[in-house]
Amino acid sequence: MAKLIHTMIRVLDEARSVEFYDKAFGLKIADRFEFDGFILIYLANAEATHELELTVNKGTSEPYDLGNGYGHMAVSVDDLDAEHARMSSVGLSPKDIKEITHNGQTLGRFFFIEDPDGYKTEVLQRAGRFQ
Repeated sequence: MAKLIHTMIRVLDEARSVEFYDKAFGLKIADRFEFDGFILIYLANAEATHELELTVNKGTSEPYDLGNGYGHMAVSVDDLDAEHARMSSVGLSPKDIKEITHNGQTLGRFFFIEDPDGYKTEVLQRAGRFQ
């Protein structure tokens, strides 16, 4: 059986992205590899079994075109309201909290936040299928 181990996104500014993912989700650098034309940075936290790989292509100065194919990553938290307030207090500008229902039942409570490169992350209340 295959095991999902990381998701890679391309970012322009290593320091700015590392700071964002640390502030937003407590992700720290697990490994960092510098090559001639690019840098790979792997981020994780104590709860993570899956890493976020940031790729910085040296010499790239224009924002990446995310197109219409990228959707979002998702994380779950114990207290959605507290996380929304915490992210707001450190200047990360999370979107409003929303709720989605299916057949009259709450499927999930969530909000979105965007990183400095425009990648969206959905932050979900830990419940039901969103553990």
